[in-house]
Amino acid sequence: MNENRKSVVTPVDVLAEKLRAVHGCIIDMDGVLYRGEMVLPHVRDFLTVLDQRALPYIMVTNNSTRSPEQYAEKLAHMQITVSPDRILTSGLATRDWLRDRFPEGTRVYVLGMAALEEAIFGDGYFTRGGADAEVVVSGADFELTYEKLRVATLAIRRGAAYVATNADTTFPSEEGLIPGSGAIVAALVAATGVEPVVVGKPQTEMLEVAADRIGSRADHTALIGDRLDTDILAGKRAGCVTVLVLTGVTAESDLAISEIIPDVVVPNLAPLADFFRRA
Repeated sequence: MNENRKSVVTPVDVLAEKLRAVHGCIIDMDGVLYRGEMVLPHVRDFLTVLDQRALPYIMVTNNSTRSPEQYAEKLAHMQITVSPDRILTSGLATRDWLRDRFPEGTRVYVLGMAALEEAIFGDGYFTRGGADAEVVVSGADFELTYEKLRVATLAIRRGAAYVATNADTTFPSEEGLIPGSGAIVAALVAATGVEPVVVGKPQTEMLEVAADRIGSRADHTALIGDRLDTDILAGKRAGCVTVLVLTGVTAESDLAISEIIPDVVVPNLAPLADFFRRA
């Protein structure tokens, strides 16, 4: 290791200056709170401090494989108590985006897990389609089959609109990075030549909904994430104070070659817990 290499971690005094106007937090989940089923360091302390300081926060995730209730249950197994109302998934954001643009009864084909299907079809507004679908929605799918890709490809090539919950190419797990929703997007783009509309990060729709839920203006909200190309880019586009945590996808070496520069870089959540404890 080169001991002369300059650290990318934000000094405490600069961190305090950048975060002094923050009145609320939007917190990414995968790679910030946990990896797979493993809670990351200092998470419980950080959330306890936010609760003690009555600082509003909401958790957001591009991962559409679980519902807010299922995420709350997952966190409970890690001894983290969070109401489902404090969790916003890309599946729910995609449902709202679709409802604003397509009439009731529109045929939709979903390539994703049960939680995404429930988000799209749960209230009966949309109907299930196949190769005749008017809209194809794709998300992360741990049970992906060729048949699902075949049906989605046929529908898109016949003119269906293509919408993706997110385009994250990888997904952090205990074992390392595994294929994410963007890997499925890549397969469908290769088969159809059609680029999807992406609703989740790095687009800003989900962050705007999240900030509204906690009653915080974007410029007074910290977006805390582990990916430059989704979390930090979305936060910058939305006008948030951006905080990169080096516990997930982005490594220190990535910052040296990236044009996306976060406002604050921390190795884990401990410096944020210390700041808000004193603030």
